[in-house]
Amino acid sequence: MFGIIDSIEEWIRELLLSMISANLSNLFDDLNTKVGTIATEVGQTPQNWNSSIFTMIQSLSNNVIVPIAGLIITYVLCYELITAITEKNNMHDVDTFLFFKYCFKAMIAVALLSETFTIVNAVFDVAQTVVIRAGSLITGSTSIDISSTVASMTTEMETMELGGLVQLALETAIVSLTMKVLSVLITVILYGRMIEIYLTISVAPIPFATMTNREWGTIGTNYFKSLFALGFQGFFMMVCVAIYAVLVNTMTISSQIHMALWSILAYTVLLCLALLKCSSLSKAIFGAR
Repeated sequence: MFGIIDSIEEWIRELLLSMISANLSNLFDDLNTKVGTIATEVGQTPQNWNSSIFTMIQSLSNNVIVPIAGLIITYVLCYELITAITEKNNMHDVDTFLFFKYCFKAMIAVALLSETFTIVNAVFDVAQTVVIRAGSLITGSTSIDISSTVASMTTEMETMELGGLVQLALETAIVSLTMKVLSVLITVILYGRMIEIYLTISVAPIPFATMTNREWGTIGTNYFKSLFALGFQGFFMMVCVAIYAVLVNTMTISSQIHMALWSILAYTVLLCLALLKCSSLSKAIFGAR
């Protein structure tokens, strides 16, 4: 009778050990892959990230937004001319330099509108350079490798009671599921940033059309701030990854299994929260609204 109970208990123990080992072996696969691609994702310009989407956005902008921007720039230039003439003692003190100044402003306004996407790409090229240089300075690895410690952990787990193995199996299952959810969340954050960039640049001609006017120029100025905030958001994300790399590389997994599992989970949750915070932080620093 006791022999049967011992056999069942041994079978349950082997089952739990196999389950825990499998969970530990596959625990960080998705997360390591996703964290490793953060540098690649945030270091790309909108044109390089997906050329098809960029071409579609540029086509929509040229065919839908540019005509509206043309109306705006016509209004702005007419307003500029009327204001410039009436400012000089109600047309009693008008010199030829005034018209040269107006023509120069009009040329700049038209040039800005015609080269909108060139300027937008230049902003993200600058941000890409910063992100790539930051990535080359990150010395720590963001990959969590426990394959070398699974054997020693298995030896430690063989000495545990059956209740402790059940608890550890539940912990590894919960942490494994949470890690998969967090890897999906990282994907959402990265793709969400790029979608926000595409939405922002899709209406670029409209704020560019207002930049030469004193009253309306704040629209264009705020738009430029938003572009730089979106570009340098990738730099802040790289800093978050660098901090995460330092944290995971200073942690010993084999010493305390329970503490290590929840510590890694806490670090990963912290990484996701920091990535989410990068958008508002970048906008606050650049003064974008």
